[in-house]
Parts: sequence; C-alpha cells; structure tokens
Amino acid sequence: MSPSMARNPPWNRIRRKSVNAIMLTLTGICTIFAAGILVFILGYLFVHGARSLNWNFFTKLPTPVGETGGGMANAILGSAKLLLVATFVGVPIGFLGGVYLAEFGGGGFSFLVRYVTDLLNGVPSIVMGIFAFTVIVLPQKHFSTLAGGLALGIMMIPIAIRSSEEFLRNVPLALREGSMALGASKSRAIWSVVIPAAKAGLITGIMLNLARVAGETAPLLFTAFGNRYWSPGWEQPAASLPVMIYTYAISPYDDWHQQAWSAGFVLLAMVLGVNILSRIILAQKGPALR
Repeated sequence: MSPSMARNPPWNRIRRKSVNAIMLTLTGICTIFAAGILVFILGYLFVHGARSLNWNFFTKLPTPVGETGGGMANAILGSAKLLLVATFVGVPIGFLGGVYLAEFGGGGFSFLVRYVTDLLNGVPSIVMGIFAFTVIVLPQKHFSTLAGGLALGIMMIPIAIRSSEEFLRNVPLALREGSMALGASKSRAIWSVVIPAAKAGLITGIMLNLARVAGETAPLLFTAFGNRYWSPGWEQPAASLPVMIYTYAISPYDDWHQQAWSAGFVLLAMVLGVNILSRIILAQKGPALR
C-alpha cells in the first residue's frame, strides 16, 4: 500500500464524495425552492391579475361602487408623487450620512450612528406610520401627499446610509491616496474621485431602496390615506397602489377583487423591473469596484 493510500484510505474518500454529493443536492434543492417561490408568486399574480389589465386600468379613475370597469390611474400617479417626495427626503440625508460614515467616521459617535441606523431599519412600518401620523398629520389636521412622502422618506434614510457607506468603502484606498498625492484636498478627492467611482453602486442602492418602500401600506394609511379621485398638489389625500390593493382586497365586490389582483401584478412587476435594472447597472460598474 502506498503512503498516500495509507494516509487516505478508500472508505474516507468515499465518505467525502458522499457528503459532497449530499450537500450539493441539498443546496441545489434549496436554490430551486427559493427561485420557485418567486416564479410561483409571479405566475399566480399573472394568472389572476394580468387578464384584467387593459388601457383603462392605467388611464381611468375608479368607478363608483356597484359599477364594473374603471382603473387606477390616480393610484399610479399618487404612488409616483409619494416616491418623488420620499426620494427628495431620504436620498440626500442618507447619502450624506453614508459619506460621513465611510470617509470621516471612526469614533464612538460613528458607532452610535450605525447602531441607531440599524435600529431604525428594524422598526416595523406600522410604527413608522403612527409616528408620522402624530408628528406630521395631527399638527396639519389633514392627510396629505406630502405627509405620506415624508413617512416613506424617513423609512429610506437608514437603508440609504448603510448602502452608501458600503459602496463608498468598496472604493480602493489607492484612488484616495493617489488623488491627494496630486494635491487634492480630502473633500475634493471624495467628491471628484471616490463618489464617481462608486456611482453605479450608489444608484443601485437608491433604486433598491425605492423598490423596498414602494410596496409599503401601513405608513400611507396613517398619512396619505387614500383618494378615489385625482389629487392635485401636495396637501390633499392621495391614492397609492398598496392602499388601493388593500382596500379592494377586503371589499365584498368581485370586480374590486379582480382589480386588486391586477394592481398587485403591476406593483410586483414594477419592483421586479427596478431590481433587474439595478443589477444591470451594478454589473456595468467601473473597474474600481470590481
């Protein structure tokens, strides 16, 4: 018997190969199961919702109770307005906070900010809705698009901070040192070199952040509330796809149930599209982040 066979008997090799085959099979089954859940949800929504999609769904207002047809054009526009306000609130604050933590943070205060950020990220959305209702809606004495957008924007801040910090930290230190060696100040190096190098990742984080809050319902029930008509301006209640899905799903009308399925399919398709687009952008990132 050769020394290698003595150190590695056949039964040991067989055991390793068996364990490898078993674990490979288990991981493959789990992967197929995880992907199958998404496929099942998409297929289920497509079967129940896509068949009712038509041009009226995207261009018409909801019909009165008892009448069939109509659409959710007001909810689609309302969701867009809410996300626009949320972007202007959450993205700048989260981005600048991420820049501070990645480039200047290193002491106890930075640790506290990260801890509070992670804690806020775990707060249930309904608690955030109650907070926004108490702080924004009650003093104004009315629901509004602005209140709903502010609530979603607050929810975006912790995710924006952590994602911005992570992508900025992935920029190689050599880029920072090289720019400062050429005479640039630290702030100039950050804004002219580091941030452009992390641009693809930062955009991806913003898009995924928007996709995450696009389906939130509880904060909007306490702030934007809902509206079956157009909502001009920013100081009136506004319809949104998540709230319309909730309202229609618990109603006793079959036509409303069908429209809820359609709205759910549209919302999920939008979120899936944003995720796919963000992955494409991240795949085309510069060599500094590869």
